[in-house]
Amino acid sequence: MKILFTLLFCICFAFAGAQDMKQDSIYMRQHYDQFEYSIPMRDGIKLYTLVYVPKDKSKTYPILLNRTCYNASSYADWKTYSHPSKYLVRDKYILAFQDVRGRYMSEGVFNNMTPNIPGNDKKNNTAIDESSDTYDAIDWMIKNIKGNNGKVGMFGISYPGFYTAAAIPDAHPALKASSPQAPISDFFFDDFHHNGAYLQSYTAAFAVFGYQKDKLTKEDWYEDKLMRLYGKPVTDGYDFHLKNGPLKNVTEKYHHDNFFWQQIIDHPNYDEFWQKRNLLPHLTNVKHAVMTVGGWFDAEDLYGPLQIYKRIEQTSPGALNTIVMGPWGHGDWAWEQGKHYHNHIYFGDSISTFYQREIERTFFAYHLKGEGSPKLPEAYMFDTGKKEWKKYDVWPPKELPLQLYFGEGGKLSINKPLNEKAVFEYMSDPAKPVPYTSQTEGLTFTPRRFMSDDQRQASTRPDVLTFETEVLIEDVTVAGEILAKLKVAISGTDSDFIVKLIDVYPPDHPNYDKNPKNVIMGGYQQLVRSEVFRGRFRNSFEKPEPFVSNQITDVNFPLQDVLHTFKKGHKMMIQIHSTWFPYIDRNPQKYVDNIYKANEEDFIKSTIKVYGTSMVEVGGEQKMKARVDVKN
Repeated sequence: MKILFTLLFCICFAFAGAQDMKQDSIYMRQHYDQFEYSIPMRDGIKLYTLVYVPKDKSKTYPILLNRTCYNASSYADWKTYSHPSKYLVRDKYILAFQDVRGRYMSEGVFNNMTPNIPGNDKKNNTAIDESSDTYDAIDWMIKNIKGNNGKVGMFGISYPGFYTAAAIPDAHPALKASSPQAPISDFFFDDFHHNGAYLQSYTAAFAVFGYQKDKLTKEDWYEDKLMRLYGKPVTDGYDFHLKNGPLKNVTEKYHHDNFFWQQIIDHPNYDEFWQKRNLLPHLTNVKHAVMTVGGWFDAEDLYGPLQIYKRIEQTSPGALNTIVMGPWGHGDWAWEQGKHYHNHIYFGDSISTFYQREIERTFFAYHLKGEGSPKLPEAYMFDTGKKEWKKYDVWPPKELPLQLYFGEGGKLSINKPLNEKAVFEYMSDPAKPVPYTSQTEGLTFTPRRFMSDDQRQASTRPDVLTFETEVLIEDVTVAGEILAKLKVAISGTDSDFIVKLIDVYPPDHPNYDKNPKNVIMGGYQQLVRSEVFRGRFRNSFEKPEPFVSNQITDVNFPLQDVLHTFKKGHKMMIQIHSTWFPYIDRNPQKYVDNIYKANEEDFIKSTIKVYGTSMVEVGGEQKMKARVDVKN
């Protein structure tokens, strides 16, 4: 079943080629012994843990722990799925994979993003959270697994990245190095939501996350759920979701018995339920080394890595705190594809190998084995325009930002306001939403391609405002945070706003060998950064409010960070629209208290006006040299 394969592909991170996986398995079998344990937690619950210990007993080894909700037993029989990388496997660590409570072979009840207990004494308190479970697991392993050197590191991608980050508060003293990779930090702002807007493309994922198992098992139970929910494979997700109608129909047809779906529809705003699940407030007084890793093109978890790094930087200035952002989609650094593409864009060769060998390997070797030196910079960031790694002593760079202003005739100006009295208008129709991708996709666990996709299909639509500069006469590098500052008026009482920063390629740009023949790179409009904002939350995510029809209103929101050089000969482009389907669910555009319960008749057309006093402010790497108006 196509959707099942997509889910398992993302969940297990089994990205390595079959030959590489076979070689890794042979190496593991030759150099490691395999053990299985049920480790007791302070409340009596036992967590299944698969452990590999190096056969060579002439030295001691650190423990590398991966806590997962994706079946730790799948790593049995000397499998690692290139996670950890072959470099870490060959450097010899004690490798531990643990099912979190309530999943697969672990006892207990599963909870999505278990709230952290602030100030919890992890040694003596019987209250449990992910930090306490990790504390107890580490304590047991240090005392019971022979041959360990008393030091522990943690790693994990996506949900395991969250479990890595969730172990940082009140950490066990043996935990010396944590690497949360593509981690969730707050479900209301990343992963299943973006700024409170539901990621409808994730609807199939509830077969994975919203059900409790009925017994200890090493088998996946998703296939039966997926077959029951969706039946035959879905090849056109846009058509499937549009025909399903409002989200209330999804509840009735597919997820009426799903506890996580019910939590989402019962809490459409950023109330106490979500606030308690926000990990960021608890990342304080960090004592050990942290290296957070993310992908610039991660459609699922871009917010998490950036915010976790920034929060630790803010609260724990003495911590060894590093961030790495590369030209990857969700978790793509765990495998090597040789010539590295994201969607249609070629970024260079062996980029994941460089990260695994020179960055991740260095981090763990120094902090867990005392080998090498802490030579990693504060920020190891990939410039997605110049297609090269850059090192920064501080992130984001403390330079003056660029302002992008909108003008008549689709003009975009850098650092020079145009006609502030101009008004740009479009009609947004939720019955004919703007597709989020130029390509037909089925149901996906995470949309992997669109974050660098061609935007020409959107720029020709009448419900998309498009502004572009003239051809750039010099390179323009944007680095750091992006803020959309819009002044709008709408004929309805609610609306979403999608703002996109785009790199327009010159007409003579050569095609890449790997791409299909119909993908023409000349004039390609590469998505660089984008974000959605649900307008009802413009003043408060906790207390939404309708718009006053046709009243000029401020809508300001961040688009997340970026590092991209718009090269000489290219153009910069901004697009603005109000639907982005089915990546994001449709806003009815008539204010209703709970969009998950909206009726078909609540979905109305709305005239959206954007005023000339609006702008997009982009972090700048350059000083005054770049603050001259580009010819327009």
